[in-house]
Amino acid sequence: MLSGRISTPQSSGKSKVLNAPFSYCYVMPRTGKKVDELAEEGEQMTDALSTVLGVADEKGVVTWGDVSDDISSGEWGRLIEKGLLVDVDGEGFVVDDPEGVRGALDEADPESDDDDGGGVWTVYDKMALLGIVGLFVGYAFSGVRASIAGLLDVFLGPLEATMPFYMVILVLATVTGVFSAIIQDNLMDTSVMSEYREKADALKERREQAKERGDEEELEEIQEEQVQMMTENLGMLQAQFRPMIWIMLSTIPVFLWMFWIVRDVGVTVQESVIVMPFFGAVPSWSAGVVGPIEVWIVWYFMCSLVFTQVIRKSLDVRSSPSG
Repeated sequence: MLSGRISTPQSSGKSKVLNAPFSYCYVMPRTGKKVDELAEEGEQMTDALSTVLGVADEKGVVTWGDVSDDISSGEWGRLIEKGLLVDVDGEGFVVDDPEGVRGALDEADPESDDDDGGGVWTVYDKMALLGIVGLFVGYAFSGVRASIAGLLDVFLGPLEATMPFYMVILVLATVTGVFSAIIQDNLMDTSVMSEYREKADALKERREQAKERGDEEELEEIQEEQVQMMTENLGMLQAQFRPMIWIMLSTIPVFLWMFWIVRDVGVTVQESVIVMPFFGAVPSWSAGVVGPIEVWIVWYFMCSLVFTQVIRKSLDVRSSPSG
């Protein structure tokens, strides 16, 4: 093996030159993977690594005596076995790729994940998801549907009793559109998606350059990083889906109420003729116009599509990262 020299800082402020394998002078590409594997073994391993890294930052060279009061001999041996501690001619150990270790520890720290609100679901988000499941049951069981719709009818009943049903649907589509835009504007973290896209573009560029150079080691490292990004992609999808939970929680009860009015109760103010754009005259609000999809559903989505776009433009709500 080729040999080289490492300059390690001393507490006195001077540097001490030690013989060490030449390959350790370079950043190891698999540092993040090693730290992740340690993190899977338990928090005590990452704590041990943090302790050793702190001593290494202060003294440069770490010995067992420096950390024996803080970590166990098994943890010390595991760090050596993983290659995160490198022997320097019997004078002690240095941390291999300390910057990489520090960055990987930050990513493995669960508290840093909690600070990033983009992809983390709170207990309220999970409760909202359970609420959505319960609301879906209302479509299948008339008793549940009647209970939920009956509560909403206290507020929506007077509206339905005084204006044509197409106007009622238009008003509801507008209100839910405004509510959805506000939720998305407050809960959608486009920076998560933007950061992921930037990483993906950077990896793609590095891959092309490595192919041109024929650098197999770099290509292997890039492939490992792409595998790691698959986990990050799950976090991005979670961040995107989070506002949808609250949007659905607000729109599903409205759908239940309209379903209840059309199917179970009957529309109070009957229109003499129901004329739908693109479809012409239809016999009733429960008639199917697009396969089994009924008139009132199609009309709601038409109104929602138009007014939601206007609302988003007015409030400058973005659901995707800017270019």
